[in-house]
Amino acid sequence: MKPAAPAPPLSCLTMNFPLFDLLTLCAAIACAAFGGEAFVRAIVGAASAWRIPAAIAASTLAAFATSSPELTVSSIAALEGAPQIGLGDALGSNVVNLALIFALALLFGPIQAERRAFAGDFALALAAPALTWFLLLDGQLGRGDALILITLFAGWVLAKLRQAQRQRCSGEDAGSGEAEAPPAGWYWYGLGGLALLIAAGHLFVSGASSLAATWGVDSYIIGALIVAFGTSLPELATVLLARWRGHDEIGVGTLLGSNLFNGLCIVGVAAGLHPITIDASSVLPALLLGALSVALLWPAANGWLQRWRALPLLALYLLFIVFTLAG
Repeated sequence: MKPAAPAPPLSCLTMNFPLFDLLTLCAAIACAAFGGEAFVRAIVGAASAWRIPAAIAASTLAAFATSSPELTVSSIAALEGAPQIGLGDALGSNVVNLALIFALALLFGPIQAERRAFAGDFALALAAPALTWFLLLDGQLGRGDALILITLFAGWVLAKLRQAQRQRCSGEDAGSGEAEAPPAGWYWYGLGGLALLIAAGHLFVSGASSLAATWGVDSYIIGALIVAFGTSLPELATVLLARWRGHDEIGVGTLLGSNLFNGLCIVGVAAGLHPITIDASSVLPALLLGALSVALLWPAANGWLQRWRALPLLALYLLFIVFTLAG
């Protein structure tokens, strides 16, 4: 009788199936989901307490809150010397948000969105990828490029604040008509959510960097495909919940605001913390498909986004996966 073959060493199993790294990413996803939810509650509480118009809160406060995982991940990745993960996360999240999450929302039925309410956001969301591509033509996003992106983002925020002020002075949409008193302790939700998001950032960077090294995959690809999906969970929850409750404009505003936050502020912050050196052709799929996804969100003349748009959006997301892996 032949002796049983010895079991393979644990190191071999770990090399072929990096279980710990995958568990780390799962824990990061959980932290991002719960942290993002808590942070969103805090932002809603702040908007109610400060009486910020609902449309402005959707495209700014709610968008910033749901994009906080991307900001955390990108900042930590840049500080730890892996800014490509942050760039992939920010650009990949834009494609996930618009081509996947919004497509899933459209499967439940058409969505109403007024052109007038989001015209400026659409224009800037289409211009941002072209600007990023231009800045990357020399193979690097440096601190000067970061300043350009952050300045443009700050200008957009100021424009939104002026719009909110005009609406408040005119009495138009001065807070939600159904607004309740701010939930007690909303600031504790903010602190707890922020702590979970910071933890998620550390776990994402650790797990993604280790997976990239183990599988021999480029850090940008890991960031664009795996980390981007995980950090987009707050947007997924927000948009589907808005659809469920019949507040379509909140979903549209949140995704457009998140798109601008990712493409301008987060990429700018990451490049400001650590210059990003990468071949411009590597990020072209994310920039081009992200811009096409934005174009598909432009409402029809009657102010509706039809259900059929879900199919081309999902096709764009599949193309994004294929082109990113091929690059």
